[in-house]
Amino acid sequence: MNFKHLSDQQIHAIDQAHVWHPYSSLSQPLPTYHVTSASGVRLQLADGRALIDGMSSWWCAIHGYNHPQLNAAVSAQLGKMSHVMFGGIIHEPAAQLAQRLVDITPEPLNKVFFSDSGSVSVEIAMKMALQFWQAKGQAKKSRLLTLRKGYHGDTFAAMSVCDPDTGMHHLFNKVLQQQIFSESPRCRFDEEWQPHYLADFEGQLSRHKDEIAAVILEPIVQGAGGMCFYSPEYLKGVRALCDEHDVLLIADEIATGFGRTGKLFACEWAGISPDILCVGKALTGGYMSLAATLCNDRVSDGISESEAGVFMHGPTFMANPLACAVANASIELLLASPWQDNIARIEAQLKEQLEPCKALSSVADVRVLGAIGVVEMHDFVDVAALQKQFVEAGVWIRPFAKLVYIMPAYIIGEADLQSLTSAVVGVLADGAR
Repeated sequence: MNFKHLSDQQIHAIDQAHVWHPYSSLSQPLPTYHVTSASGVRLQLADGRALIDGMSSWWCAIHGYNHPQLNAAVSAQLGKMSHVMFGGIIHEPAAQLAQRLVDITPEPLNKVFFSDSGSVSVEIAMKMALQFWQAKGQAKKSRLLTLRKGYHGDTFAAMSVCDPDTGMHHLFNKVLQQQIFSESPRCRFDEEWQPHYLADFEGQLSRHKDEIAAVILEPIVQGAGGMCFYSPEYLKGVRALCDEHDVLLIADEIATGFGRTGKLFACEWAGISPDILCVGKALTGGYMSLAATLCNDRVSDGISESEAGVFMHGPTFMANPLACAVANASIELLLASPWQDNIARIEAQLKEQLEPCKALSSVADVRVLGAIGVVEMHDFVDVAALQKQFVEAGVWIRPFAKLVYIMPAYIIGEADLQSLTSAVVGVLADGAR
Protein backbone atom coordinates (compact mmCIF):
# COMPACT_ATOMS: atom_id res chain seq x y z
CA MET A 1 0.00 0.00 0.00
CA ASN A 2 1.26 3.44 -0.90
CA PHE A 3 1.08 5.33 2.38
CA LYS A 4 2.08 8.60 0.72
CA HIS A 5 -1.42 8.83 -0.67
CA LEU A 6 -4.38 6.70 0.33
CA SER A 7 -7.51 6.52 -1.72
CA ASP A 8 -10.89 7.18 -0.16
CA GLN A 9 -11.59 3.45 -0.33
CA GLN A 10 -8.31 2.60 1.42
CA ILE A 11 -8.94 5.15 4.17
CA HIS A 12 -12.38 3.73 4.89
CA ALA A 13 -11.01 0.17 4.83
CA ILE A 14 -8.34 1.03 7.41
CA ASP A 15 -10.91 2.91 9.46
CA GLN A 16 -13.27 -0.07 9.54
CA ALA A 17 -10.50 -2.54 10.31
CA HIS A 18 -8.40 -0.71 12.88
CA VAL A 19 -9.65 2.69 14.11
CA TRP A 20 -11.62 2.96 17.34
CA HIS A 21 -13.69 6.14 17.39
CA PRO A 22 -14.95 7.87 20.55
CA TYR A 23 -17.94 6.25 22.23
CA SER A 24 -18.20 3.61 19.53
CA SER A 25 -18.33 -0.16 19.10
CA LEU A 26 -15.91 -2.00 16.84
CA SER A 27 -18.40 -4.82 16.28
CA GLN A 28 -21.19 -2.41 15.32
CA PRO A 29 -19.35 0.70 14.13
CA LEU A 30 -21.15 3.92 13.32
CA PRO A 31 -20.71 5.33 9.81
CA THR A 32 -17.77 7.70 9.35
CA TYR A 33 -17.30 10.50 6.84
CA HIS A 34 -13.94 11.20 5.20
CA VAL A 35 -13.01 14.88 5.61
CA THR A 36 -10.22 16.05 3.30
CA SER A 37 -10.02 19.72 4.33
CA ALA A 38 -11.81 22.41 6.27
CA SER A 39 -12.11 26.16 5.83
CA GLY A 40 -14.29 28.75 7.51
CA VAL A 41 -17.37 26.85 8.72
CA ARG A 42 -17.21 24.13 6.05
CA LEU A 43 -15.92 20.59 6.10
CA GLN A 44 -14.95 19.23 2.69
CA LEU A 45 -15.78 15.55 2.16
CA ALA A 46 -13.86 13.23 -0.13
CA ASP A 47 -16.97 12.65 -2.24
CA GLY A 48 -17.09 16.35 -3.15
CA ARG A 49 -19.79 17.47 -0.72
CA ALA A 50 -19.21 20.35 1.67
CA LEU A 51 -20.92 20.38 5.06
CA ILE A 52 -21.68 23.43 7.19
CA ASP A 53 -20.25 22.60 10.58
CA GLY A 54 -22.64 23.09 13.48
CA MET A 55 -20.37 21.58 16.13
CA SER A 56 -17.17 23.66 15.80
CA SER A 57 -15.36 20.36 16.35
CA TRP A 58 -16.80 19.68 19.78
CA TRP A 59 -17.03 23.37 20.60
CA CYS A 60 -13.40 24.39 20.17
CA ALA A 61 -13.03 25.84 16.61
CA ILE A 62 -14.59 29.17 17.55
CA HIS A 63 -12.94 31.08 14.67
CA GLY A 64 -13.72 28.43 12.09
CA TYR A 65 -11.10 26.39 10.23
CA ASN A 66 -7.91 27.29 8.39
CA HIS A 67 -7.81 30.82 9.77
CA PRO A 68 -4.84 32.76 8.32
CA GLN A 69 -3.95 34.49 11.59
CA LEU A 70 -3.86 31.21 13.51
CA ASN A 71 -2.03 29.46 10.67
CA ALA A 72 0.61 32.18 10.75
CA ALA A 73 1.10 31.82 14.52
CA VAL A 74 1.73 28.08 14.20
CA SER A 75 4.09 28.55 11.24
CA ALA A 76 6.10 31.24 12.98
CA GLN A 77 6.51 29.17 16.15
CA LEU A 78 7.34 26.03 14.17
CA GLY A 79 10.38 27.78 12.74
CA LYS A 80 11.70 28.35 16.27
CA MET A 81 10.82 25.16 18.17
CA SER A 82 7.87 22.84 18.18
CA HIS A 83 8.38 21.51 21.69
CA VAL A 84 10.65 21.68 24.70
CA MET A 85 10.22 20.20 28.16
CA PHE A 86 8.76 22.59 30.73
CA GLY A 87 10.74 21.31 33.70
CA GLY A 88 13.20 24.10 34.52
CA ILE A 89 12.49 25.90 31.23
CA ILE A 90 10.29 28.86 30.28
CA HIS A 91 9.60 30.25 26.82
CA GLU A 92 7.90 33.31 25.43
CA PRO A 93 4.63 31.72 24.24
CA ALA A 94 4.00 30.20 27.67
CA ALA A 95 4.83 33.43 29.49
CA GLN A 96 2.56 35.41 27.17
CA LEU A 97 -0.28 32.94 27.56
CA ALA A 98 -0.02 32.79 31.34
CA GLN A 99 -0.22 36.59 31.55
CA ARG A 100 -3.15 36.70 29.11
CA LEU A 101 -5.09 34.14 31.11
CA VAL A 102 -4.47 35.96 34.38
CA ASP A 103 -5.56 39.22 32.75
CA ILE A 104 -8.85 37.95 31.32
CA THR A 105 -10.08 35.46 33.95
CA PRO A 106 -11.91 36.57 37.10
CA GLU A 107 -9.70 38.04 39.85
CA PRO A 108 -7.92 36.93 41.97
CA LEU A 109 -6.94 33.90 39.86
CA ASN A 110 -3.24 34.49 39.21
CA LYS A 111 -1.38 31.18 39.00
CA VAL A 112 -1.45 29.02 35.85
CA PHE A 113 -0.67 25.31 35.48
CA PHE A 114 -0.65 24.11 31.86
CA SER A 115 -1.68 20.66 30.65
CA ASP A 116 -2.65 19.02 27.39
CA SER A 117 -6.38 18.29 27.65
CA GLY A 118 -9.53 19.34 29.46
CA SER A 119 -9.87 16.07 31.36
CA VAL A 120 -6.32 16.42 32.65
CA SER A 121 -6.96 20.01 33.73
CA VAL A 122 -9.84 18.68 35.86
CA GLU A 123 -7.57 15.99 37.33
CA ILE A 124 -5.10 18.74 38.19
CA ALA A 125 -7.79 20.89 39.80
CA MET A 126 -8.91 17.98 41.95
CA LYS A 127 -5.33 17.20 42.96
CA MET A 128 -4.77 20.84 43.85
CA ALA A 129 -7.78 20.77 46.16
CA LEU A 130 -6.72 17.52 47.83
CA GLN A 131 -3.11 18.57 48.24
CA PHE A 132 -4.20 21.96 49.62
CA TRP A 133 -6.13 20.37 52.47
CA GLN A 134 -3.37 17.84 53.14
CA ALA A 135 -1.01 20.78 53.46
CA LYS A 136 -3.43 22.35 55.94
CA GLY A 137 -3.42 19.19 58.07
CA GLN A 138 -7.00 18.33 57.08
CA ALA A 139 -6.45 15.22 55.00
CA LYS A 140 -9.95 13.97 55.86
CA LYS A 141 -11.24 16.62 53.43
CA SER A 142 -10.78 14.26 50.50
CA ARG A 143 -14.06 14.11 48.60
CA LEU A 144 -15.72 16.33 46.02
CA LEU A 145 -19.27 17.64 45.98
CA THR A 146 -20.67 18.00 42.48
CA LEU A 147 -23.94 18.19 40.56
CA ARG A 148 -25.98 15.54 38.83
CA LYS A 149 -26.15 15.91 35.03
CA GLY A 150 -22.57 17.15 35.16
CA TYR A 151 -19.71 16.08 32.92
CA HIS A 152 -16.03 16.75 33.60
CA GLY A 153 -14.06 14.37 31.38
CA ASP A 154 -13.15 10.77 30.71
CA THR A 155 -10.04 10.21 32.86
CA PHE A 156 -10.39 8.39 36.17
CA ALA A 157 -10.72 11.19 38.72
CA ALA A 158 -12.77 13.26 36.27
CA MET A 159 -15.14 10.33 35.75
CA SER A 160 -15.83 10.20 39.48
CA VAL A 161 -17.42 13.66 39.41
CA CYS A 162 -19.54 13.02 36.31
CA ASP A 163 -23.16 12.05 36.85
CA PRO A 164 -22.99 8.39 38.00
CA ASP A 165 -26.12 7.48 36.03
CA THR A 166 -26.21 9.72 32.96
CA GLY A 167 -22.58 10.80 32.74
CA MET A 168 -21.44 8.00 30.38
CA HIS A 169 -19.29 6.31 33.03
CA HIS A 170 -21.70 4.20 35.11
CA LEU A 171 -19.79 1.04 34.15
CA PHE A 172 -16.93 2.23 36.35
CA ASN A 173 -18.95 3.31 39.40
CA LYS A 174 -17.73 0.47 41.62
CA VAL A 175 -14.04 1.31 41.10
CA LEU A 176 -14.25 5.11 41.12
CA GLN A 177 -13.82 7.21 44.23
CA GLN A 178 -17.26 7.76 45.70
CA GLN A 179 -18.03 11.45 45.51
CA ILE A 180 -21.04 13.38 46.82
CA PHE A 181 -23.78 14.46 44.41
CA SER A 182 -26.42 17.14 44.70
CA GLU A 183 -29.43 17.35 42.43
CA SER A 184 -28.99 19.18 39.14
CA PRO A 185 -30.04 22.83 39.41
CA ARG A 186 -33.80 23.06 38.84
CA CYS A 187 -33.81 26.80 38.10
CA ARG A 188 -33.59 27.60 34.40
CA PHE A 189 -31.29 30.41 33.32
CA ASP A 190 -34.05 32.98 32.83
CA GLU A 191 -36.38 31.72 35.55
CA GLU A 192 -37.34 33.76 38.60
CA TRP A 193 -35.04 32.77 41.43
CA GLN A 194 -36.34 31.04 44.55
CA PRO A 195 -34.03 30.24 47.51
CA HIS A 196 -35.31 26.66 47.78
CA TYR A 197 -33.49 25.82 44.55
CA LEU A 198 -30.30 25.64 46.64
CA ALA A 199 -31.80 23.53 49.43
CA ASP A 200 -30.43 20.16 48.34
CA PHE A 201 -26.97 21.57 47.63
CA GLU A 202 -26.87 23.40 50.95
CA GLY A 203 -27.97 20.25 52.78
CA GLN A 204 -25.29 18.09 51.15
CA LEU A 205 -22.59 20.66 51.83
CA SER A 206 -23.63 21.17 55.44
CA ARG A 207 -23.77 17.42 56.18
CA HIS A 208 -20.45 16.59 54.54
CA LYS A 209 -18.41 19.80 54.95
CA ASP A 210 -15.76 18.13 57.09
CA GLU A 211 -14.93 15.64 54.31
CA ILE A 212 -15.42 17.88 51.26
CA ALA A 213 -12.25 19.31 49.75
CA ALA A 214 -14.00 21.19 46.98
CA VAL A 215 -17.16 21.70 44.99
CA ILE A 216 -16.71 21.19 41.26
CA LEU A 217 -19.30 22.34 38.73
CA GLU A 218 -19.77 23.68 35.23
CA PRO A 219 -20.89 27.29 35.68
CA ILE A 220 -24.25 28.19 34.12
CA VAL A 221 -24.13 25.48 31.43
CA GLN A 222 -24.00 21.77 32.20
CA GLY A 223 -22.52 20.49 28.95
CA ALA A 224 -22.24 16.89 27.80
CA GLY A 225 -24.23 15.67 30.81
CA GLY A 226 -27.43 17.22 29.50
CA MET A 227 -26.95 20.71 28.04
CA CYS A 228 -28.86 22.35 30.90
CA PHE A 229 -28.70 26.12 31.52
CA TYR A 230 -29.22 27.26 35.11
CA SER A 231 -29.66 30.55 36.96
CA PRO A 232 -26.65 32.73 37.84
CA GLU A 233 -28.25 33.11 41.28
CA TYR A 234 -27.58 29.43 41.88
CA LEU A 235 -23.89 29.95 41.17
CA LYS A 236 -23.81 33.00 43.46
CA GLY A 237 -25.34 30.89 46.21
CA VAL A 238 -22.82 28.09 45.70
CA ARG A 239 -19.93 30.55 46.03
CA ALA A 240 -21.37 31.97 49.25
CA LEU A 241 -21.96 28.52 50.75
CA CYS A 242 -18.43 27.38 49.89
CA ASP A 243 -17.08 30.43 51.70
CA GLU A 244 -19.36 29.81 54.67
CA HIS A 245 -18.29 26.19 55.06
CA ASP A 246 -14.61 26.67 54.10
CA VAL A 247 -14.72 24.55 50.96
CA LEU A 248 -12.87 25.32 47.73
CA LEU A 249 -14.82 26.00 44.52
CA ILE A 250 -13.63 24.57 41.19
CA ALA A 251 -15.24 25.99 38.04
CA ASP A 252 -14.96 23.79 34.96
CA GLU A 253 -15.11 26.30 32.09
CA ILE A 254 -13.67 23.94 29.49
CA ALA A 255 -16.86 24.13 27.39
CA THR A 256 -18.06 27.59 28.43
CA GLY A 257 -14.84 29.59 28.39
CA PHE A 258 -13.90 32.13 25.72
CA GLY A 259 -17.29 33.60 24.99
CA ARG A 260 -19.61 30.68 24.26
CA THR A 261 -22.38 31.79 26.66
CA GLY A 262 -22.19 35.52 25.86
CA LYS A 263 -19.71 36.29 28.63
CA LEU A 264 -15.98 35.68 28.23
CA PHE A 265 -16.28 33.20 31.10
CA ALA A 266 -19.59 31.86 32.38
CA CYS A 267 -18.67 32.74 35.99
CA GLU A 268 -19.13 36.37 34.97
CA TRP A 269 -22.90 35.84 34.74
CA ALA A 270 -22.87 35.50 38.53
CA GLY A 271 -20.03 37.92 39.21
CA ILE A 272 -18.07 35.30 41.14
CA SER A 273 -14.55 33.92 41.07
CA PRO A 274 -13.73 30.28 41.83
CA ASP A 275 -10.66 29.20 43.77
CA ILE A 276 -9.63 26.99 40.85
CA LEU A 277 -10.61 27.36 37.19
CA CYS A 278 -10.24 24.87 34.31
CA VAL A 279 -10.06 25.99 30.68
CA GLY A 280 -9.43 24.10 27.45
CA LYS A 281 -11.26 23.38 24.16
CA ALA A 282 -11.53 26.87 22.58
CA LEU A 283 -8.27 27.96 24.25
CA THR A 284 -6.35 27.33 21.00
CA GLY A 285 -9.24 28.01 18.63
CA GLY A 286 -9.38 24.27 17.96
CA TYR A 287 -5.88 24.06 16.51
CA MET A 288 -4.10 21.99 19.15
CA SER A 289 -4.84 20.25 22.40
CA LEU A 290 -4.03 22.52 25.33
CA ALA A 291 -5.62 23.24 28.70
CA ALA A 292 -4.85 25.21 31.82
CA THR A 293 -5.81 25.14 35.48
CA LEU A 294 -5.70 28.48 37.27
CA CYS A 295 -5.85 29.09 41.01
CA ASN A 296 -5.62 31.93 43.50
CA ASP A 297 -2.87 32.72 46.02
CA ARG A 298 -4.61 30.89 48.82
CA VAL A 299 -4.44 27.59 46.96
CA SER A 300 -0.95 28.04 45.53
CA ASP A 301 0.52 29.30 48.82
CA GLY A 302 -1.10 26.48 50.76
CA ILE A 303 0.46 23.85 48.50
CA SER A 304 3.84 25.55 48.05
CA GLU A 305 4.39 26.26 51.74
CA SER A 306 3.52 22.74 52.86
CA GLU A 307 5.92 20.01 53.91
CA ALA A 308 6.02 18.65 50.34
CA GLY A 309 6.58 22.14 48.99
CA VAL A 310 5.71 21.21 45.40
CA PHE A 311 2.61 20.40 43.40
CA MET A 312 2.78 16.78 42.34
CA HIS A 313 2.03 16.88 38.63
CA GLY A 314 4.00 17.37 35.41
CA PRO A 315 2.68 16.49 31.92
CA THR A 316 5.28 15.74 29.25
CA PHE A 317 3.74 18.15 26.75
CA MET A 318 2.94 20.81 29.35
CA ALA A 319 2.95 24.32 27.83
CA ASN A 320 3.84 23.03 24.36
CA PRO A 321 5.20 26.10 22.50
CA LEU A 322 3.17 25.48 19.33
CA ALA A 323 -0.04 25.18 21.33
CA CYS A 324 0.75 28.22 23.47
CA ALA A 325 1.58 30.31 20.39
CA VAL A 326 -1.70 29.51 18.67
CA ALA A 327 -3.61 30.00 21.94
CA ASN A 328 -2.15 33.51 22.20
CA ALA A 329 -3.20 34.22 18.63
CA SER A 330 -6.68 32.81 19.22
CA ILE A 331 -7.28 34.93 22.33
CA GLU A 332 -5.98 38.02 20.55
CA LEU A 333 -8.22 37.29 17.56
CA LEU A 334 -11.24 36.79 19.82
CA LEU A 335 -10.76 39.94 21.88
CA ALA A 336 -10.14 42.06 18.78
CA SER A 337 -13.36 40.83 17.16
CA PRO A 338 -16.94 41.94 17.88
CA TRP A 339 -17.46 38.57 19.56
CA GLN A 340 -20.20 39.76 21.91
CA ASP A 341 -22.21 41.09 18.96
CA ASN A 342 -21.64 37.82 17.12
CA ILE A 343 -22.81 35.73 20.06
CA ALA A 344 -25.90 37.93 20.52
CA ARG A 345 -26.68 37.63 16.79
CA ILE A 346 -26.29 33.84 16.86
CA GLU A 347 -28.41 33.56 20.02
CA ALA A 348 -31.26 35.61 18.55
CA GLN A 349 -31.28 33.57 15.35
CA LEU A 350 -31.16 30.24 17.20
CA LYS A 351 -34.09 31.28 19.39
CA GLU A 352 -36.20 32.34 16.44
CA GLN A 353 -35.39 29.49 14.07
CA LEU A 354 -35.43 26.57 16.52
CA GLU A 355 -38.80 27.72 17.93
CA PRO A 356 -40.82 25.51 15.49
CA CYS A 357 -39.32 22.42 17.14
CA LYS A 358 -41.45 23.12 20.22
CA ALA A 359 -44.53 22.11 18.27
CA LEU A 360 -43.18 18.62 17.51
CA SER A 361 -44.60 15.83 19.67
CA SER A 362 -41.17 14.15 19.82
CA VAL A 363 -39.55 17.24 21.36
CA ALA A 364 -39.41 17.73 25.13
CA ASP A 365 -37.71 21.14 25.25
CA VAL A 366 -35.93 23.78 23.19
CA ARG A 367 -33.41 26.06 24.89
CA VAL A 368 -30.81 28.59 23.75
CA LEU A 369 -28.05 30.47 25.53
CA GLY A 370 -25.35 32.38 23.70
CA ALA A 371 -24.04 30.33 20.79
CA ILE A 372 -25.65 27.14 22.09
CA GLY A 373 -28.92 25.84 20.69
CA VAL A 374 -30.43 22.66 22.14
CA VAL A 375 -33.40 20.54 21.15
CA GLU A 376 -34.10 17.87 23.75
CA MET A 377 -36.15 14.87 22.62
CA HIS A 378 -38.42 12.69 24.74
CA ASP A 379 -36.56 9.56 23.63
CA PHE A 380 -32.97 8.64 22.84
CA VAL A 381 -32.07 9.42 19.24
CA ASP A 382 -30.66 7.09 16.60
CA VAL A 383 -27.31 8.82 16.14
CA ALA A 384 -26.33 7.04 12.91
CA ALA A 385 -29.69 7.64 11.25
CA LEU A 386 -29.89 11.31 12.21
CA GLN A 387 -26.26 11.87 11.26
CA LYS A 388 -26.93 10.47 7.78
CA GLN A 389 -29.96 12.72 7.34
CA PHE A 390 -28.02 15.79 8.44
CA VAL A 391 -25.17 15.00 6.03
CA GLU A 392 -27.70 14.60 3.23
CA ALA A 393 -29.02 18.04 4.21
CA GLY A 394 -25.52 19.48 3.84
CA VAL A 395 -24.72 20.05 7.53
CA TRP A 396 -22.58 18.47 10.21
CA ILE A 397 -24.57 18.06 13.43
CA ARG A 398 -23.76 15.22 15.80
CA PRO A 399 -26.54 14.38 18.30
CA PHE A 400 -26.09 12.35 21.46
CA ALA A 401 -28.44 10.71 23.95
CA LYS A 402 -31.70 12.70 23.73
CA LEU A 403 -30.08 15.88 22.45
CA VAL A 404 -29.78 17.49 19.05
CA TYR A 405 -27.74 20.64 19.48
CA ILE A 406 -25.76 23.30 17.62
CA MET A 407 -22.62 25.08 18.85
CA PRO A 408 -21.25 26.82 15.74
CA ALA A 409 -18.14 28.89 15.19
CA TYR A 410 -18.61 32.54 16.14
CA ILE A 411 -17.87 33.63 12.58
CA ILE A 412 -20.85 31.82 11.09
CA GLY A 413 -23.05 33.98 8.88
CA GLU A 414 -26.83 34.30 8.89
CA ALA A 415 -27.37 32.13 5.82
CA ASP A 416 -25.15 29.29 7.02
CA LEU A 417 -26.72 29.33 10.46
CA GLN A 418 -30.15 29.20 8.86
CA SER A 419 -29.03 26.11 6.93
CA LEU A 420 -28.19 24.49 10.27
CA THR A 421 -31.42 25.41 12.01
CA SER A 422 -33.53 24.48 8.95
CA ALA A 423 -31.85 21.09 8.88
CA VAL A 424 -32.64 20.50 12.56
CA VAL A 425 -36.28 21.51 12.17
CA GLY A 426 -36.70 19.60 8.90
CA VAL A 427 -35.04 16.37 9.96
CA LEU A 428 -36.84 16.25 13.32
CA ALA A 429 -40.16 17.08 11.67
CA ASP A 430 -39.67 14.26 9.17
CA GLY A 431 -38.94 11.87 12.04
CA ALA A 432 -42.08 12.95 13.86
CA ARG A 433 -44.32 12.01 10.91
